[in-house]
Amino acid sequence: MKAMVYYGKGDIRFEERPKPVILEPTDAIIRLTKVTICGTDLGIWHGKNPEIERVAKEKTGSFNGRILGHEGVGVVEEVGLAVRRWKKGDKVIISCVSRCGKCENCQKQLYAHCQDKDGSWIMGYMIDGTHAEYVRTPFADNSLYPLPDDLDTDIAVLLSDALPTAHEIGVQYGGVRPGQTIAIVGAGPVGMGALLTAQLYTPAEIIVIDLDDNRLAMAKELGASKIINSGREDAVAEVMKFTDGRGVSCAMECVGYPATWDICQRIIKEGGHLANLGVHGQSVNFEIEKLWIKNLTITTGLVNTNTTGMLLKACCAHKLQPGKLATHHFKFSEMEEAYKVFKNAAEHKAMKVIIEY
Repeated sequence: MKAMVYYGKGDIRFEERPKPVILEPTDAIIRLTKVTICGTDLGIWHGKNPEIERVAKEKTGSFNGRILGHEGVGVVEEVGLAVRRWKKGDKVIISCVSRCGKCENCQKQLYAHCQDKDGSWIMGYMIDGTHAEYVRTPFADNSLYPLPDDLDTDIAVLLSDALPTAHEIGVQYGGVRPGQTIAIVGAGPVGMGALLTAQLYTPAEIIVIDLDDNRLAMAKELGASKIINSGREDAVAEVMKFTDGRGVSCAMECVGYPATWDICQRIIKEGGHLANLGVHGQSVNFEIEKLWIKNLTITTGLVNTNTTGMLLKACCAHKLQPGKLATHHFKFSEMEEAYKVFKNAAEHKAMKVIIEY
């Protein structure tokens, strides 16, 4: 089969790879029909996760590349002997997090930290992922969701990761409540997912901050009360002016850079929530000398996907409509071009790129 494979920093190749096989009785093999690319995939490509090669060498003595991707929808091709929920031919949404359902962390719904060797976020990271024609999904009974026939598959793909990440790590951890003023720093796919899912909780005002005018325009269209281009304006001053000097009840950091973290810690008001969604590759300046007195809640996290089912129902009921986030479509044979476009998203005015098989 064809697959997009990571070999090291700056080195990814679209090449032939062996089709996956059942390794555990709880596995399923999925034939992919649609996938998307995540910022985390770009981070791996840029060398942000050298542990991929290190761990592989520790386990097997060598590293022969890793198929990227952890999002997608498809059709069940084969199931292990212990799989009870799925059969060949079922249409499914693949979760980015695999969960055994039995360990201490799974019992606490902390699926992001499933303690099994095949649990947590491992697809496209510690095991081969979805940017291929077929993928092996561990713990299939717990880690796949039914794909309704009447749900737009562009939306279904977003339920693998982008929407539950935004909702759980941004909106829920951020304590978004009716009537609040909140800020989202970073208007990429996860930031836009936070903008959409936050509206399920009816905050009074949503401020979106970014450097890209195209993304800010989309944010305004999708429900932002105020947009701020932090490249041209003093974002902190603008937020404080908009909130009569108080700041926001929730600030979501959706980028993973020191500059965006700094905006968040400077606009949060007393008793507020600072929810970090961004994947940080370096340290940030944490102004504890200013923040200790403010009774803040500061959260970090990897998505648990424990609200994916709820979000799926909201999408099917048209209460949540993230379809506009799918801005570019490619054929699977154009996977290399899709990566180039997503890597240069601002130039191409891209949000989520969708790859169809």
